Amino acid sequence: MKFQGCFVAIVTPFKEGELDEEALRKLIQFCLEKGVDGIVPCGTTGESPTLSFGEHKQVIKIAIEEARGKVPIIAGTGSNNTSEAEELTKYAKETGADAALVITPYYNKPTPKGMQSHFRKLEAIGLPIIIYNVPSRTGINIPPATVATLSRLKNIVGIKEASGNMD
Repeated sequence: MKFQGCFVAIVTPFKEGELDEEALRKLIQFCLEKGVDGIVPCGTTGESPTLSFGEHKQVIKIAIEEARGKVPIIAGTGSNNTSEAEELTKYAKETGADAALVITPYYNKPTPKGMQSHFRKLEAIGLPIIIYNVPSRTGINIPPATVATLSRLKNIVGIKEASGNMD
C-alpha cells in the first residue's frame, strides 16, 4: 500500500473526562467528507501519551470502524515501553489498521542499538511501520545511520521526520 496525500492527525475528543466517542466519529466523518487521504489517530496531536491503554485501543478501533475501506488508517502505537508498543501494534494490526506510526521511545533516551531493538520487535509484527522522529517531544533524535539501518527492514515503510534538521 502507498501512503500519499493528505493524512490528518486527529485530536482525541473528551467530554467530562471521558472519551467522547460520538464526537470522535463525527470528526472522522468530517475529515472524510472534506476529502482527506488518510486518518492518523493516537499520534502527538491525539495526545497518545495521556490516553489510558483502553482509551488508546478504543480510539484506534473507532477510527478503523469509521474509515475502513474509505481511506487508510495509520494508528499511533508508539510508547516508551517496547512491550506496550508491541501490544498496541498487534492490536492495530488485528483490528485492521493499514500501518502504525511509532514514535521513538521517549524519556528513556535509548542508544542507537536500543532504538534498533525496539523497532525490530515492532517490525516483526508484520504491520507496516512509519517511524516518527520528533526529538522536541521525545528528547532524542534518531541518528541518520540508525534510520539507514532500520530502512532495510521489510516492514519499515517510511518516516515522519519532525526534527527540523535533515543533516
